[in-house]
Amino acid sequence: MTRYGLRARVITLTLAPTLIIGLLLSAFFSYNRYHDLEAQVIASGSNIIEPLAIASEDALKNDSREEVRRIISYAHRKNSKFIRSIAVFNNRHQLFVTSNFHPNFQSLMYPKDKRIPILSSAEMKDNNTLILRAPILAESQLSDGRTNAENIPVLGYIAIELDLSPLRLQQYKEIFLAIVVLALGLALSAVFAFRLMHDVTRPITHMKNVVDRIRRGHLDVRIEGRMHGELDDLKNGINAMAASLSEYHVEMQHSIDQATSDLRETLEQLEIQNVELDIAKKRAQEAARVKSEFLANMSHELRTPLNGVIGFTRQMLKTKLTNSQSDYLQTIEKSANNLLSIINDILDFSKLEAGKLALENIPFEFQETLEEVVDLLATSAHEKGLEITLKVDPKIPAGVVGDPLRIQQILTNLVGNSIKFTERGNIDISVEIRSTKEEQVELQFMVRDTGIGISERQQAQLFQAFSQADASISRRYGGTGLGLVITQKLVGQMGGEISLTSRLHQGSTFWFTVKLQYTEIPVGSWYNSTALKDKTALLIEQNIQSATIIQRTLTLAGMDVSYMGELPNDNTHYDYILYNLSPSATTEINAISQEIEKAMTMTGTVLIGTPSTELALSDYLMRNYPVKCLTKPLAKRKLMQAMLDSHPHHDSVALAAPSDFMPEKMPLHVMAVDDNPANLKLITALLKERVEEVISCTDGKQAVEEAQKQKFDIILMDIQMPQMDGVTACKNIKKIDINSQTPVIAVTAHAMSGERDRLLSEGMDDYLTKPIEEHVLQQVLSRWNPQSIMPETQNSVQSGTELPPPSENENHAVIDWSMALKQAANKDDLARDMLKMLIEYIPEVNLVIGSALNGEGEPETLIHHIHKLHGSCSYSGVPRLKKVCAQLEQALRSGKTTEDLEPELFELQDEMEKVINQSHSILS
Repeated sequence: MTRYGLRARVITLTLAPTLIIGLLLSAFFSYNRYHDLEAQVIASGSNIIEPLAIASEDALKNDSREEVRRIISYAHRKNSKFIRSIAVFNNRHQLFVTSNFHPNFQSLMYPKDKRIPILSSAEMKDNNTLILRAPILAESQLSDGRTNAENIPVLGYIAIELDLSPLRLQQYKEIFLAIVVLALGLALSAVFAFRLMHDVTRPITHMKNVVDRIRRGHLDVRIEGRMHGELDDLKNGINAMAASLSEYHVEMQHSIDQATSDLRETLEQLEIQNVELDIAKKRAQEAARVKSEFLANMSHELRTPLNGVIGFTRQMLKTKLTNSQSDYLQTIEKSANNLLSIINDILDFSKLEAGKLALENIPFEFQETLEEVVDLLATSAHEKGLEITLKVDPKIPAGVVGDPLRIQQILTNLVGNSIKFTERGNIDISVEIRSTKEEQVELQFMVRDTGIGISERQQAQLFQAFSQADASISRRYGGTGLGLVITQKLVGQMGGEISLTSRLHQGSTFWFTVKLQYTEIPVGSWYNSTALKDKTALLIEQNIQSATIIQRTLTLAGMDVSYMGELPNDNTHYDYILYNLSPSATTEINAISQEIEKAMTMTGTVLIGTPSTELALSDYLMRNYPVKCLTKPLAKRKLMQAMLDSHPHHDSVALAAPSDFMPEKMPLHVMAVDDNPANLKLITALLKERVEEVISCTDGKQAVEEAQKQKFDIILMDIQMPQMDGVTACKNIKKIDINSQTPVIAVTAHAMSGERDRLLSEGMDDYLTKPIEEHVLQQVLSRWNPQSIMPETQNSVQSGTELPPPSENENHAVIDWSMALKQAANKDDLARDMLKMLIEYIPEVNLVIGSALNGEGEPETLIHHIHKLHGSCSYSGVPRLKKVCAQLEQALRSGKTTEDLEPELFELQDEMEKVINQSHSILS
């Protein structure tokens, strides 16, 4: 937008009104004068023609041309300056007489075909010619009263042609004079405008320039000269402002000098404080290191006796025991686990505060993971007469990827609190899908109880460390006050949130959300429920919530389920009767026996659901009656398998270990590649039982060399290897003519769906996860067997068909020999060799960890050895050591330093020492 200065505004506002008013007045008066002059000419002509018409009446009657000529000639001579010609015409439009010759008398005549008007008229022929006509009337007849004005006879008419050239000249003179007057007015206005600019705008411009110089820092500049009126006041004000600014500038400069001096002193003090803070920081870091070492040492000192108690308790539980002995041992194990959980809470809280707690990302069976928590806490709930239920939305995928142990820890904390603060009623756990996005699912967990509730004031203290809702609660119910704090931080690490709704004495509902990824690898249970389709079942359950969940589970399996609170009196036959006993009701054995006898008349298969506190009752019922007792709450897999086992015609669908049969060897030439000796030994042993020839390679470079020498039917390739990784080796093998079509199967410990997609896009043909299960390996060999492979099988990778993953058995044993045997195909010698190789490798890892803790060695070397140790753990039955390795490897790959991971490295050394100590009894 254009900005005009004061000078332009003064000129515009001065001249514009004068110009506008002058134009309007000049136009108005010129217009009026123009038309007044024309009217004067017409009036003059009328004053001439009308007397001539009256004077010509008698002469025209008498036909006296001479008399009429004399009259009009006199009139022409007298007004010759603007009359060109005067002509008299009779009533027949014939020329009677004229004052002079006219070249075109036709222009002076009225139209012959029209009547002569009785009134005078004027006609403009062109811009300089005006013709006036007046009728000659017989007015003597009008005066006699013999006729009226309209019927007066017209004797003829007179026409005068007027010259308007003098008139036009006069009009132009008038317009010129108006323009001259307008120009004089504008000139006079311009004189006043320039005078105004001289007296007003020039001083203002001068003051603006002075103010601009003052703004730039020239505070000694002043406005000089005399000015008029308010401008002089403005000048004095600006000069006074400049003087004030100059004084303020001097004072400010003095203040700046003083502040600079003070700042120098402050900086010196800050430097001293920084040195002191640096010393304090080093002391705090040293204290944190000592604290971490103390926690690690305390963990070692406390866990060692606890692990002995838990380990030998589990060994006793594997022997033949009565239900009472089993109950006592389980109580010992639970007490030791409770103490261990308190130690774990303190360590987890310490790690969470330091931001060093890493989460796992492994595939796991979702519902079975939650059922483990419910089974673990069921005894505590049943001892108080509480019913505990688990409801899982069937839309949730069976297999997900995440940290199952931490999810179990969160759920254990919340359900344990609900059991602790509930005296009667239910503990209901439900899981629903909150949202889905691409390969991620957000789940919402809800734990409802009918306990003491929490007031609004107390809710604000729940998620604070070492605090509980009420000071008396800790003494009455026990607990460290860390459970909800750890739970909140774990939920936050999983990308979720946690909250609660509660009213005092009306129960509480805790809810939290976690984000997990889908896994394309199916992890469902190894049973087939199609045999139960269309079977009839009668469910006897007094708790409505529990009955609803069981009824839905059986209905989804295709069964026709009837639900009642007690056995009916009719004789309707059912394929199954599921009779659940309530933990809150005390029932006589005789009454239960009568109910069982009654149920046996209605079905051949009776299943009794007993509280976990009634093991002796279960033993008594199974000894005396052909029934099967199940411990409540009834897990889906446990219930389905019990029904399948009880049916006489479907024993073949029961769970069977993959090693119950051994297929014939396939005529295949297979190469196995792995840099970990333990992994390579195990996979080679498993392959030799299934194929005719196996070639083993310890790195990718050696595998490429072997592929150049001979043709292979299948290649199993590890991914992370020194010198040449598995992806690079696969690409090089595909370039070799004899093995360009050989399927290369990726073998890795990473089970994320994104990792699988990446490996397939890099050229791998299929995907296997560690530790390798026998049935999984068998399916891979069958799938890629070139002698039996089908086109649709080749596309199984693209169509989304996946192999079932290994099921991670999370427990607290240092060495789980049953797991080691399972991973070694139930071969005791092979399992011992795998464990021995792990023990032999541990000292080398200890040396690398020691160097890392001393600030020596490369991070990549530490990552390599921990990854290699992690792979060895996958086949040696050491779940705790494997878990620590996985956490450390993930943390190191995320960029954390050895200083950040000192407690975890100490914990790794602690676990390796435990493995070595316990391995002596196994290997001896």
